[in-house]
Amino acid sequence: MNRTGALEILVVDDDETIRRQLRGVLEDEGHRVSEAESGDRAVELLAEKQADAVLLDLNMRGMHGLDALTRIREMAPDTAVIVVTGEKTTENAFKAAQRGAFDFIEKPVGDVVHLLEVVIEAVRVTRLRRSVPQPGDADLGIVGRSPAVEALIAEIRRVAPSQGRVLISGENGSGKELVAAAIHRLSKRALGPFAKINCAAIPRDLVESELFGYERGAFTGAVQGKKGRLEAADGGTLFLDEIGDLSLEAQAKLLRAIESGELERVGATRTLSFDVRIVSATNKDLAAAIEGGDFREDLFYRLNVVPLRVPALRERRGDVALLARHFLAQFCAAEGKPPKQLSDEALVLLEDYPWPGNVRELRNLMERAAILVEGDAVRAEDLATWLESATARDGGAGLRGEIERREAEAIRRALEQAKHNVTQAAANLGIDRTNLHRKMRKYGIERH
Repeated sequence: MNRTGALEILVVDDDETIRRQLRGVLEDEGHRVSEAESGDRAVELLAEKQADAVLLDLNMRGMHGLDALTRIREMAPDTAVIVVTGEKTTENAFKAAQRGAFDFIEKPVGDVVHLLEVVIEAVRVTRLRRSVPQPGDADLGIVGRSPAVEALIAEIRRVAPSQGRVLISGENGSGKELVAAAIHRLSKRALGPFAKINCAAIPRDLVESELFGYERGAFTGAVQGKKGRLEAADGGTLFLDEIGDLSLEAQAKLLRAIESGELERVGATRTLSFDVRIVSATNKDLAAAIEGGDFREDLFYRLNVVPLRVPALRERRGDVALLARHFLAQFCAAEGKPPKQLSDEALVLLEDYPWPGNVRELRNLMERAAILVEGDAVRAEDLATWLESATARDGGAGLRGEIERREAEAIRRALEQAKHNVTQAAANLGIDRTNLHRKMRKYGIERH
């Protein structure tokens, strides 16, 4: 008996010999097996009885396996589907992954142990996902009910179970990292690490050591060895944010690592293997960058196996009120302040604003309102001046800086008024003493 226990497995193939072979292998392991000679029959059986896993052929008489896969995933989303087929085409493997197949095994099935391992792993991961509640996809960190967001979530759910590399495009502040994290969480690698690196935030001469790691003594200051992000993400997902800012030299090394599945730490003489799914993101037009010689075309095609686009906030105005209330409640709770409500006029103002800084700008604005607005209501006049001063150029970063400047000033003023009695200053600010100490450390404010 295996570690998962007896499973209900449906074998779908129009070749009776194949069905009998797979049934024998599975029943020898103690599983209960049903058979279907077509996609239509498989759908009928699943309507009558739930299965833990489906072994599905593609090239069958009647309904094609890909169409059957779509129907099965719609009617039985908690059932793991493994494609077992003689169609040895990358295109069909990709399409099957897009439609929710857990894995793709070629016929004839010579490695029985591998087949059994795939079935057990598929069921384990599917059960793990099933055990996590998904109220409105809040577990994915994606807030929104607009058609644009619902379409994005549907794409994420189709793409996540595959092994395909994903390239996420979208404007600054639109939520590309949230999408990457959601893909990892719904993937077969969900129990593995989720590592990330912002290619735009790391000096170019340090990118290589961040990606690949380094050995002790590789350069001045390297007093001990360190794993790179590729090595740290082994068995999981690596998120490469702002991939368009990677230097051509680093692009070449990343491409070589992706193609070989091997890396060398800086200063090392040995080669290490890694197994990582790469999800990248960019706010740049990579096609234009390729034309300009700033991005490698071969790397682009390696990364852009599955493209996803995150809509700008102005394309999902129906979500503005929902997001604003969500962020305002979140920040009021974080600041230890009573909940605040947004007036109807404030919501109209927010929905009419073009949001050049996208969700990040809205989030920063609600943090500002939580900190600075007195009383239990945020009115349109509280927000109007801040919105008018925000510009597309800073993408909302100006709001963040202003929030921090104003908050630091308020803390200094409260400390002076309380003659640097932290307990009294915290009471005057309406926050707890521990929170005030944390903010004093954040802004480098010392107690005199």
